[in-house]
Amino acid sequence: MVRIKKKDQSFLLLLVLCLFFVMCESHNLNYTKYKQVSNMRLERIQRHLDRINKPPLFTIQSPDGDIIDCVHKRKQPAFDHPLLKNHKIQKIPPEIPKLKTSVKTDAMMSRDVVSNNSKSAVVDWQLWHQNGTRCPAGTVPIRRSEVHDVLRAKSLYDFGKKKRHGLPIARRVDAPDVVSGNGHEHAIAYTGGSEEIYGAKATINVWEPSIEAVNEFSLSQIWVLSGSFDGSDLNSIEAGWQVSPELYGDSRPRLFTYWTSDSYQATGCYNLLCSGFVQTNSRIAIGAAISPVSSVEGSQYDVTILIWKDPKLGNWWMVFGDNTLVGYWPAELFTHLAERATMVEWGGEIVNSRANGEHTSTQMGSGHFGDDGFRKASYFRNLEIVDSDNSLSSAQDISILAENTNCYNIKNAYSSEWGTHFYYGGPGRNPQCN
Repeated sequence: MVRIKKKDQSFLLLLVLCLFFVMCESHNLNYTKYKQVSNMRLERIQRHLDRINKPPLFTIQSPDGDIIDCVHKRKQPAFDHPLLKNHKIQKIPPEIPKLKTSVKTDAMMSRDVVSNNSKSAVVDWQLWHQNGTRCPAGTVPIRRSEVHDVLRAKSLYDFGKKKRHGLPIARRVDAPDVVSGNGHEHAIAYTGGSEEIYGAKATINVWEPSIEAVNEFSLSQIWVLSGSFDGSDLNSIEAGWQVSPELYGDSRPRLFTYWTSDSYQATGCYNLLCSGFVQTNSRIAIGAAISPVSSVEGSQYDVTILIWKDPKLGNWWMVFGDNTLVGYWPAELFTHLAERATMVEWGGEIVNSRANGEHTSTQMGSGHFGDDGFRKASYFRNLEIVDSDNSLSSAQDISILAENTNCYNIKNAYSSEWGTHFYYGGPGRNPQCN
């Protein structure tokens, strides 16, 4: 365990180092960017970091280079949000939805899937836990952001935000949150657009896909959505794992969250990089690496994520793993989601920047097509929906979508053990993908 002061070195030394170069070392992706950085820009960045990096009571050095700050729960970034100035942290835990159908529960599932060499991840599988150190009670673990993290982003404004440019093209009224023509490609399953939904759950296979360009990413997540897809009022709550060299400086899969209440325009961000999400758990760091990961023809590892609306107080809670409450998105943040969701999506997304004038080789999932099945392709299993009675049931009548099945595809199915599930993914660039 290493104790690190938040400001060991003077800001002047930081300026000198960053003025001449920015070096980013990545797991499986090594790159160095040299750029001139003005003093004025560095000062703006430092002011921003001073706002989002709250004073820690304790710090932990992760083996992967992350610094985890243990911040008093009442000092976390959430309460900088104008709508949350008077927000009181929800002390009474919400009632976690229970499965009401005959599909097997996660506890029953663990016995079945281990025989197939698949293992459900537990909270101790985050890399920063490996030295046995934990954040003290009453604090929440927050991955510290540093100057080089911001410099990898296009701009300070873009840091921690999804890039959504352009408008939907030839979009059906009930189509999911897919924006054509902006480089985002998907392989997803989704529910109908008129249901009353109060949450969603899935168990997601974890891999370490290869990323071609620093500004590309590959993720696997759940979207909980409401509002109009072709306007500026779409509300979205999202969680899963992602590999994003630009955001994290490496190519490890990391637990992430996202939210927006205005179609990704001005509100919301990844993880705790802006105010909004209220963390309550002292053992899970959002944005921290997940380990171990699955391998082709080898052991399969997965994580379970549940997002649902507390019927009593209206906040949207997140569970990670075996019924471990992570925190919640307060109802005050949203317009449409203040009531309910109308659509859920599960699946993968990549960014195709066409850096060399051709389709990216960034992988989705495992890098294998969905047709390749278990221990090769990545999967989502036990897709479930939360209804108005705060009960879980297996998702029925889902639709599937992939923009270019020669690059990434999806194959759905149903079984008594895995309920509604699907395999998805692909290698990106290949002789048929262009």
